[in-house]
Amino acid sequence: MTRPINAGLICMLVAASALATAGEPAATTDRQQEVRRNGEQVMPFSLDRTQHVFDKTADGGIQRVHARSGSGDQVARIRMHLRSIAQSFAARDFSAPAHIHGAGMPGMAELRAAGPDELQVTYRDIDGGGEIDYLGRTPAIVAAIHRWFDAQLADHGRDATSHAEPGQ
Repeated sequence: MTRPINAGLICMLVAASALATAGEPAATTDRQQEVRRNGEQVMPFSLDRTQHVFDKTADGGIQRVHARSGSGDQVARIRMHLRSIAQSFAARDFSAPAHIHGAGMPGMAELRAAGPDELQVTYRDIDGGGEIDYLGRTPAIVAAIHRWFDAQLADHGRDATSHAEPGQ
């Protein structure tokens, strides 16, 4: 014996599925293109010739930017920019990412408001680029760093990853 099909339920599920997926790729693509345009106004290096890496850690995260293979001319620009923004972030000035991603970027308000004992931001040169280490000293700040990294990954799309890829 078969059970009767609830046509109303099926229609609701189909409609909900269509609404959940309609426009997602275009909206994501539009957002990433907007972030890319805004980033070109703030970052002095080529997004096409560099790779952003956002690795979450247990106590915060590490943001790296490195030149792609054959783009060694980008290294000095990467280092200059990351050094500058690390100093700004240490002073709780997040105006550069606010210009790129918007003032409502997840996690940014908490990072901006973090006390000196709650968030440490340091820069260092690495082979082929530079990196910024974000050390959260409270669970709330660590969570804010992780939300901020997730937003960076979503907004930068193909220009960012959560791990360094071989040959990049």
